[in-house]
Parts: sequence; structure tokens; C-alpha cells
Amino acid sequence: MSGRAVLRQGDTESPHPGAKTPAAGRRAVPSAGKGASAGGVSLANTPSEHEEQVSLFRWAGFAAGRWPELALMHAIPNGGHRNKVTAAKLKAEGVKAGVPDVFLPVPRGQWHGLYIEMKTPTGRVRKNQKQWLRRLHGQGYQVAVCRNWYAAKTLITDYMENKT
Repeated sequence: MSGRAVLRQGDTESPHPGAKTPAAGRRAVPSAGKGASAGGVSLANTPSEHEEQVSLFRWAGFAAGRWPELALMHAIPNGGHRNKVTAAKLKAEGVKAGVPDVFLPVPRGQWHGLYIEMKTPTGRVRKNQKQWLRRLHGQGYQVAVCRNWYAAKTLITDYMENKT
């Protein structure tokens, strides 16, 4: 499973408003002052998983002109905080913990589709998420953990171009 992407020469589009390069100015910065976390890195300006995923879907909207199949890509909203009643209803409806965040139900090459688990740079992949990723991979799906929207964009681009 890959989660990091290499910036490609010439790629400068960004769904982050006002950014000139991919997520420009939005990464962890060294800090020795207030709010510094262990390791001396402040994550105050690092986008949340939600922001990264929103940016990914914003990019996908633009990229659908090139690949209309991206209109099929969707989020699986099984995370987040919910009250007990709502959580019980969703569980009864079949919501399962650990299912990856994003699904592209488009076959390419040997793969039936692509599942992506979005994480922040410091986010941990939980045991049940790892199990889902392994099981889905075993069923013929490409799976990945991506730490930012640009890594997911690069993965999707490679997937759509049969480079994976």
C-alpha cells in the first residue's frame, strides 16, 4: 500500500483556495513556542483529514472532464462523532467501522476499483482499517493510505492511466 506521492514537474493546480502549489503553506512547520507538540512540530496549519478529502473531491470535479468516470468516486462517511442513537441506527443499516474513506468503483488493469483511506500526516491507521485494506486488496481492489489530497490525486491519476 502506498500513501506518499512524488510531486510531478508542471503540476501546480491546487484545490486549496489561494494556494499556488499543492497545499502551499499548509504543512507542519518547526515550532519552539506555544502549541508545539512533542518533537517540536506545530500542526496548527496542517489541513484536517476533512479538508484534505474536500480538496481531493474538488480536484476530481475538475479532472472529470478528462476522466468522466471520476463522477462515480464517492466518500464513505462512516467516521466522525455521532450520538448513540444515530450510531446505533447506522450500524443497523450496515455501516461498518474501518471501511476506507473514498471509493472509485472503476476497474483498471487487474483491479476492480480503488479504495483510499485518507489520513493526516500524523494520523494512525487503526487495526480495523488495516484489516479492511488487506481484505479488499485480497478481493482484487487497489488500496492505499494517502496522507494528503495531492498523494491521493497522484494515485488516482496513475490508476486512471493504468500505471499502477
